[in-house]
Amino acid sequence: MSEVFEGYERQYCELSANLSQKCNSASLILDAEQKKQKFSEINSAIDEADVLIRKMDLEARSLQPGVKAALLAKLREYKADLNKLKREFKRISSPNANQAAHDELLESGMADAHSVSAEQRERLSMSVERLNQSSDRIKESRRTILETEELGVSILEDLHQQRQTLLHAHDKLYEVDNAIDKSKKVLTTMSRRITKNKWIVVSIIVALVVAIIVILYYKISHR
Repeated sequence: MSEVFEGYERQYCELSANLSQKCNSASLILDAEQKKQKFSEINSAIDEADVLIRKMDLEARSLQPGVKAALLAKLREYKADLNKLKREFKRISSPNANQAAHDELLESGMADAHSVSAEQRERLSMSVERLNQSSDRIKESRRTILETEELGVSILEDLHQQRQTLLHAHDKLYEVDNAIDKSKKVLTTMSRRITKNKWIVVSIIVALVVAIIVILYYKISHR
């Protein structure tokens, strides 16, 4: 379900219920100026309802086929409801509407002057029911958004923990790398010392050999 469509739908249901009440109250007004003002309000509200119907139609047609079909079916009900309101407004705004309202007041009495017809009550009940359904869908959408937000926060926390783990591993690798470098330096130093010691030993051996040769030569030459 499109949240944009639901927003338009909620506005239309509220406007439809308001229009129904205004049409009912306007039919009972006898003062010409008050009736004229009420008719102006109703006419503006009907124009606004037409705009909402067009917006819902455009939004519904922009959606996927499965969703679009359900929304267009619902939209046909709203169009039929709006046409009833237009007919009702046309009836109460006709030239004979004042006399009809006067006769209705005389017949029904002032006690039930604000009662509504069965059709108007049904329309109002349908509008309230649709408004409640829209509210339920909005609550469900909000619940889904909250759950998605909580899931997103949980994922971010997991990613943060993984990042900390990777940073810790990187630090450990850096320490190991430093230890390896130090070991290499120690081994290089030891290798140099061993090489140096080898040359020293070789030099000593060579010196001893030379000394032995000299001593032998000296002994042989003095016999």
